Amino acid sequence: MWSLNGIDYSVIAVYFGALVVLGLALERMASASLEDYFIGARRLPWWALGVSGMAYFLDMTGTMIITSFLFLLGPRGLFIEFRGGAVLVLAFMMLWGGKWHRRSKCLTQAEWMVFRFGDGLGGRFAQFVSALAVIVSTVGMLAYLIKGAGLFLTMFFPYSPFWCNVVMIGITTVYTMISGFYGVVFTDLFQSFIILAGVIIISAMAAIQVGSVPDFGALAEKVTGNAEWMHAAPQWHTAMPSGYEQYEALVMFAFFYLMKNVFAGVSAGGDPRYLGARNDRECGLLTFFWTTLMTMRWPMMMGFAAMGIILVHELFPDKAIMLQAADLIKQYMPGIDKAQWATAVSDIVNHPANYPAAMVQSLQQLLGAEGWTKKLMLVGFEGGVDPERVLPAVLLFNIPAGLRGLLLIVLLAAGMSTFNAQVNGCTGLITRDIYQKYLHRKASTRELIYVSWASVGILVILSFIFAYSIKSINDVWSWIIMGLGAGLMIPGLLRLFWWRFNGGGFAVGTFVGLLAAILQRYFYPGMDERLQFLFLGVVGLAASIIGTYLSPPEDHETVARFYRITRPFGFWGPFKKLLPDTDRIAMETEHRRDILCVPFALLWQVTMFILPMEAVIRAWNAFFPTLILFLIGLTGTYLLWFRHLPKDNYFDPGEEAGVTFKP
Repeated sequence: MWSLNGIDYSVIAVYFGALVVLGLALERMASASLEDYFIGARRLPWWALGVSGMAYFLDMTGTMIITSFLFLLGPRGLFIEFRGGAVLVLAFMMLWGGKWHRRSKCLTQAEWMVFRFGDGLGGRFAQFVSALAVIVSTVGMLAYLIKGAGLFLTMFFPYSPFWCNVVMIGITTVYTMISGFYGVVFTDLFQSFIILAGVIIISAMAAIQVGSVPDFGALAEKVTGNAEWMHAAPQWHTAMPSGYEQYEALVMFAFFYLMKNVFAGVSAGGDPRYLGARNDRECGLLTFFWTTLMTMRWPMMMGFAAMGIILVHELFPDKAIMLQAADLIKQYMPGIDKAQWATAVSDIVNHPANYPAAMVQSLQQLLGAEGWTKKLMLVGFEGGVDPERVLPAVLLFNIPAGLRGLLLIVLLAAGMSTFNAQVNGCTGLITRDIYQKYLHRKASTRELIYVSWASVGILVILSFIFAYSIKSINDVWSWIIMGLGAGLMIPGLLRLFWWRFNGGGFAVGTFVGLLAAILQRYFYPGMDERLQFLFLGVVGLAASIIGTYLSPPEDHETVARFYRITRPFGFWGPFKKLLPDTDRIAMETEHRRDILCVPFALLWQVTMFILPMEAVIRAWNAFFPTLILFLIGLTGTYLLWFRHLPKDNYFDPGEEAGVTFKP
C-alpha cells in the first residue's frame, strides 16, 4: 500500500492511541469548571503556554504552503508569508496585546466586549457579533486545514482526501472534546518533542543533500527558473510560475503585508493563552518563548524545499512531461477545474480501473510504467509541479520506511495541534457567549460542556462542506488573511484606541465587514489580495464610524474602568487626565518603550527565521550579514523591552480603587 510499511503504520497507530489516552486522562481536570475547560484555570506556567502557542501556529497546511513558496523562491519565500505565515503579529502580542487582554480576567475574547462596552445593549450586541465573527473565521481556518490535510494524506494512503480527513479530524475531535484547554496544552507539549525531532532530522538530511550538489544555486535555478533562488533579500520583480503571477512584485507585496500586520497586530492578543496567563510578565515571557520556538519551523521547511528541488530534477528532467500529463487528464475530463484537481488525481492514482484505459496507458507511457502514480501526484492543474505537494512528495520518495512514519507524525502533530486549538477557542465562544448568555444562564458546568461537545461537531461539519469548494490552500489562506481579516480589522483596532468607539460601532463595523468579506468571496473570489484588503478595510472603517455615531456613547464609568485597568495608548484624552500623575507617567514610559521596540522586535524575529534557512542551503555569503542584523534587533529588544518587564503585574484588575469619571 503506497510506501508505508508495517513499522510506519505501527508508529502512527501508537501516536493516535497516545493522544486519545491523554485526552481521557485529562477529562476530569477539564470538567471541573468552565475556567478549567477553556483556559486551564489560569494555573499553567508561561513556558507551557509558549510551547503550546508554537504548536498551535505550526500547522500542517501552513507548513505545506510555506514550503511551496520556499521551493519557488528560496529564503525570499518568507516575505510572501508576511501576510500571516511569518507570524509578525507575535511582536505586537509580545509588546502589548497579550497583557492588555489578560488584565480583563475574561474567559473569552467575545466576553471581553462586555468588559470594554458594558453589559448593556451595545456591549451585548458587540459580544454576540464578535462571537459570530470568530465562528465564521474558525470555519474558514478549519476548512483551510482540512484542505491541506487532504492534499497531504492522499500522497500516503490509497483513499480520497475526504476519507483521509475523516480519520484524522475524527481522532482530533474526540480528544479535543473531552480534554478542553488542558488537552490543547498537554498534547501540544507531547507533540512538540516529536516536531523537534523532525526538525533536526529534516534539516540535517537537507544540509547533507545540498552539500553533495556541486552548485546547488544553479540546480535550483534550472528547476524553478529563479536566478536569485539562493538570495534572502526580496526584489522588485520576481519570476513566478503560472498561478502565482500576483506575487511577482515581491517587495511591494512584502511592504503591503507588513502594513497589514501593523494594523492587525496592534489589536491582537485575545488568545486563550493570554487570558489564561498568570500575570503581565508571563504574557511577555510566553510570547518571547513562543516566537523563538517558531524558528524551528523554518529550517525544516527549507529542508523540505531544498530536497524538493533535487527530487523534481530527478523525476522530471524534462518539465514538458508534466504539461502533457495535465493536458491529457483535461482532455478526458473536460469539466474538471482547479478545486476538483487534487481529488481527481488521487482517484486516478488509487482507482485507475475506473478511468478510460487509453488515458491511463498514456499516463504510464509519459511518466513511466514504474512509479507513474507517485509522479502524477506532483503534477499541478497548470501543468507544472504542484508546489503545495512538494513536502509530501519528499517524504514519499526521499525518506526511508520507518523514519517516514515518524516524520509523517511530525506533520500530523502540527496539523492536529492547530486544529484542536482553533476548535477549543471557538467552542468557548459558542458555549459562554451565546448559549449561557442568551439561552440558559443557569446551566450547570456539565450541561455547558455537553454544549461545547455539540459545538465541536457542528463546526467540523460546516468546515468539511466549505473545504471542498476551495481551489487551493493558498486560495483560502489569502481570503482568510487579506479578505476576512481586513473586514474585521478596523473594529478590532478602534475598540482599543478610541474612547468614543462604542458597542454599536463595533457590532455594526464587524457585522458589515464580515458580510462584505463573505459576499466578496462568493461573487468575486478572484479579487486581488491588495484590493480585498483595501476595499474591505474601508468598508469596515465606514461601517464602524457610522455605527458609532448612530448609537449613544457607552456609560462613562464603564469606559473609565476599562481604561484604568487596560491602559492602552491611543485617543483616551478625557480618561487619561483622571489617572494619578505617577500612574500616568509610568504608563506613558511603558508605551514609549513598547512603540520604540517595534522595529527592533520585527528585525529580530525576521532575521531569526532567515538565519537557519541560509545555514541549511549553505548560503554563507548572506548568513553573516543577516547575523549582524539579528544581533542589532535582539539587542534593541532587550534594552527597550525585556529588561523592563515587571516583576509581577503592572496593574492588578482586582483593584477597583480609582477615580470615577464625572461628565
